[in-house]
Amino acid sequence: MTVIDSTPQQRRGSVGRRLGGRSLNEIGLLAAIVVLYIVLGSTAAGFLSLDNQLGMLRDAATVGIAAWGVTLVIIAGEIDISIGPAVAFSSVLVAKAATEWGLGIGPAVLVTLVAGIAWGALAGWLRARFDVPSFIATLGVWSALGGLGLYLTDALPVVLPDSGFFTVLGGTVLGIPTPAIVMVVLFFVFAYVARYTAYGRSVYAVGGNAPAARMAGVNLAKIRILLFATTGLLSAITGVLLAARLGSGNGGAASGLEFDVIAAVVIGGTALAGGRGSMLGTLLGVVFITVISNGLVLLGVNSFLQNVVRGVIIVVAVLVNVIITKRARATRES
Repeated sequence: MTVIDSTPQQRRGSVGRRLGGRSLNEIGLLAAIVVLYIVLGSTAAGFLSLDNQLGMLRDAATVGIAAWGVTLVIIAGEIDISIGPAVAFSSVLVAKAATEWGLGIGPAVLVTLVAGIAWGALAGWLRARFDVPSFIATLGVWSALGGLGLYLTDALPVVLPDSGFFTVLGGTVLGIPTPAIVMVVLFFVFAYVARYTAYGRSVYAVGGNAPAARMAGVNLAKIRILLFATTGLLSAITGVLLAARLGSGNGGAASGLEFDVIAAVVIGGTALAGGRGSMLGTLLGVVFITVISNGLVLLGVNSFLQNVVRGVIIVVAVLVNVIITKRARATRES
C-alpha cells in the first residue's frame, strides 16, 4: 500500500485550519478579560485591591478544579451536571467523617475522595453499560447527592474540627490561596493529559466520532467510566477545599456551581457536540466567569439579576461556539 505524505505547506495549512477557530476564541476571551479589568477597575470600588484579587483566586478555584474534568467530559461528547450537589455533599462527608464518625482528618479526606470516584464511576458505568444518556445519569447523581447532603445535616452546617491541615487547605501558602495553587497544579496535569497522552487523544477521538474510535480499538466503556470518575474525584477535592475554607460542611453550599462550570467550559471554546476544546480555553473561561461574578457583586447588582446576566452569557457563549464550529467545519470541507 502506498502512503502519500503531505507537503510541509499542506501540513501547516491543516494545522492552521484545525487551530484557527480555537485560537480565535482564546484571543477573543483574553481581550474580553482585559476590557473587563479596565472597565471594572475604573467603576467598581476595590476591584483591583489585593484582597479582592486573592478572593477572586479562591472563587476561581471553586469553579476551575471541577472544570478541568468537565472539559474532558464535554470533549468526549458527554455532559456532567452533578458538580454542585457533589461538591456540597463532599463538604458534608468530610466534616461528618472527621467529627461524628470519628475517623480522623486523614481518613475522612481519603473516604471523601474515594466516594467521589465511586459516584462518578457509577454515572459513567450507567452511561457505558446501559447507554443511559449522561445528562440523565448525572441528573440522578445530582438529585441523590443533593438530597443526602441535606438529609444528613438537617440543612445545618457541620463544623470541622480544629486542625492545622484544614487551616492550610482553607488558608494561604506564601500569600496565595491554597485552592488556587491546587487549581493551577491540576490545570497543568490535565493540560498534559489532554494533549500528550493516549488517553487524551482517545477522549478527542470519542467526541469526534465514537463509532470510528471503537473501530480503531478505543474502549469506549473504559473511557466513559474514567471520565466521570475523574469529575467525581475533582468534585470531592473541591468539596474538601470548600469545607476547609468555610470551616464546615454544608449540604446547601455550591448551589448552581454546575452551571458556572459548564458555562466556563463552553465559553472557553469546548464544543458541546464533542471533539474540540482545550484546557487553556477553559482556564480563560473560568477567569471570565469569575471576573463577571465579582464585578456584579462589587457594582451592587441585585442577586436575581446576576443570574439573568449569567444566563445571557451562557446563551451568547453557546451561539458563538456554534458559529465557530460551523465555520471551522466549512473551512475543513473547502
